[in-house]
Amino acid sequence: MTLTKILSIVFLLGALGLGFMLYKSVDNVMQEEKRIAATESRIIEKLQMLRDAQIAYVATHGEYAGKWDELRKFIEDGKIWLVQRREETKLLAYGKEETTVFYDTLGSVGVMDSLFNERRYPNFNLENLHIVPGSGGKEFEFFADKVERSQRQIGVFEIRDPDPINPKRRANNKEKALRVGSRTDSSTSGNWE
Repeated sequence: MTLTKILSIVFLLGALGLGFMLYKSVDNVMQEEKRIAATESRIIEKLQMLRDAQIAYVATHGEYAGKWDELRKFIEDGKIWLVQRREETKLLAYGKEETTVFYDTLGSVGVMDSLFNERRYPNFNLENLHIVPGSGGKEFEFFADKVERSQRQIGVFEIRDPDPINPKRRANNKEKALRVGSRTDSSTSGNWE
């Protein structure tokens, strides 16, 4: 075999090896992005469930739950009252209308049965609702307080992922970490919406 053929075979094998390494590095990046997207999707689903529970909690207690234990007890034992609103309008003698609003309490339903029933969440597990998916057991951070707006105290809450797996969300002291609610505004929106 001549030196030219040997060098051609060596370069061909080197090119194939470099091509395979390039393919694997691109594939690894794509697989990591898919894993991050799937994990964030599970985190968002849990944050939506926690938001629903907080909204029901504030409707019942007048303030948000500041700790997981408070919210968990409410999910297990709490009730959501079913209220019917109806209006009656009377026509007064001089042509003006007078409307009276009535609220009737029809009964109650358990929070677990209403918000987290099997039809809506078939694999619901209250024991790990506060655990961040893909975090190795870390819990969501809970915050609840009241802020003053126009001489009124308004309840606020925030539930956030304490240690995002997405490097883009970790930048600037984790300011873009997945969260629902706000520490400063009366918002129940998530920062992914």
